[in-house]
Amino acid sequence: MTRRYAARADANQPQIVSALRRAGATVTATHAAGQGFPDLVVGYQGNNFLLEVKDGSKPPSERQLTPDQRDWHRDWRGQKAVVCNIAQAMAACGIELKGVKA
Repeated sequence: MTRRYAARADANQPQIVSALRRAGATVTATHAAGQGFPDLVVGYQGNNFLLEVKDGSKPPSERQLTPDQRDWHRDWRGQKAVVCNIAQAMAACGIELKGVKA
């Protein structure tokens, strides 16, 4: 039985998306895809990155992956990252912060 949680973006997701786009990445928000799929698909310099966004301003107990997300991350054989801020998102995608306001 698949668990279902409300598909809503974390409060910091718009700022992360904006920073990635300013750096030249393409970004598609996929937080509503469900079944644990990550929040963002990012394309940068011919590479794709899957990012799960957690709100770094929340306590660690509220930044935990949901059961569906844990299952998805456990089973996925490709690149994925959990990020809490712009700097982590940029690093996960191999983007230098220079010239991009964090």
